[in-house]
Amino acid sequence: MAEVHVLEHPLIQHKLSILRDENTSVKEFRELVSEIAMLMCYEATRDLPLEEVDVKTPVAVAKCKRISGKKLAIVPILRAGLGMVDGMVSMMPNVKVGHIGLFRDPQTLEPVKYYFKMPADIEERDVIVVDPMLATGGSASAAITFLKQDDEADGEKALNAYNTMMDEGMQVLVGPTTTGASLTVSDQTNADRTFMLTPSASSPDVTKDKDNVFQVCFTDPNQGTGAADYIAENMTGAKVAVIYRNDDAYSQGIRDTFVKEAEAKGAFEIVSETTFTDATSTDFTVQLTAAKNAGADLVFLPIYYQPASVILSQAKAMSYEPTFFGVDGMDGILTMPGFDASLAEGVMLLTPFSVNSEDAATQSFVKTYTEKYGVEPNQFAADAYDGVYIVKAALEKAGCTADMSSTDICEALIQVMPTLSVDGLTGKAMTWNAEGEVSKAPLAAVIENGEYVMK
Repeated sequence: MAEVHVLEHPLIQHKLSILRDENTSVKEFRELVSEIAMLMCYEATRDLPLEEVDVKTPVAVAKCKRISGKKLAIVPILRAGLGMVDGMVSMMPNVKVGHIGLFRDPQTLEPVKYYFKMPADIEERDVIVVDPMLATGGSASAAITFLKQDDEADGEKALNAYNTMMDEGMQVLVGPTTTGASLTVSDQTNADRTFMLTPSASSPDVTKDKDNVFQVCFTDPNQGTGAADYIAENMTGAKVAVIYRNDDAYSQGIRDTFVKEAEAKGAFEIVSETTFTDATSTDFTVQLTAAKNAGADLVFLPIYYQPASVILSQAKAMSYEPTFFGVDGMDGILTMPGFDASLAEGVMLLTPFSVNSEDAATQSFVKTYTEKYGVEPNQFAADAYDGVYIVKAALEKAGCTADMSSTDICEALIQVMPTLSVDGLTGKAMTWNAEGEVSKAPLAAVIENGEYVMK
């Protein structure tokens, strides 16, 4: 059994007593939760490994200590755990944040996961789970278990999860979420003849030479082409810098198509191209300086919102104010804990979904989702929602029944998918070719007054 440490520091006990006082205001309560989280962070990180480094001081070179080992992530249990995030982040500004939502089934009394969103590199990090409410510890224990069971965007872990679900009788797979995990799992589903629909993996390689695998999200080439088309049509003559992650298939794939399309169109000029890796995603001074010195008035970011938030912050610090143009991976930047959302004002991005869309179906989904889970849905939630209904439509049209084998269902759905037309939250009249690619195009949006405004 793991060790349990009861924090009995006088400051913590003092603040807890105020926290529990019925006369404490809501404002004071929130401030106290954040302060207690800071103190708990101090204690929880007491045993982090250190390494000796040389630091040049104004006087001489000094032998100092810096934190070493794996990077950290904070995962609050929604929604109560959110109150502890700011306090933790204030102590560790570069930490990444994931989110897990749990509720207790009224019949079985077992914790049920309703939301799970982790940083792309969660498998490379040590995780601190935070929750201010503890009774039996069941939710905290379940959260840790879910973290261990999640594929963590890792191919091997995703394959293990897939095999477990197959052992439990799975007939159709909706997932995985990321390209890397989907690449591994899709090979196995093809060998097993199991139908697979990935909500958000966007690389063409996921479906290549696999007749049983289909996508909900538009592909990386679609995004590269869509971004180049939009800039060429609406920002003719722009001087463009590209900053992309060269160890990520998603970022690399979009960049490759974007550059190719830019050269073909000739309507704008790429004046700077710089890269980074996951290990170097905390400092973009070199990349931004290169873009600024090259006279770039638009910076194209085919990356996820975590590194994009750092880029926006550092660009502000160096008084560099180009137009930033991103892709669907930047969805979520407005709700990123610890990020000043005002820095994203004017950012453009490609997305298949906006919570501010005026159509009735989207508004109903957003309202219901927010009421149930306490957070607004992002495009990944919408893609998954559409994915379930796409499978439902395919099963109904194919006449599949619950007593059919996964292999028979797979073969039936393969025949039906190219004949479907589905209206979803992320696309109207979506259709699929025999290669598994969906026929919808990305939409352009701009962040105005903290909201996505479709263009």
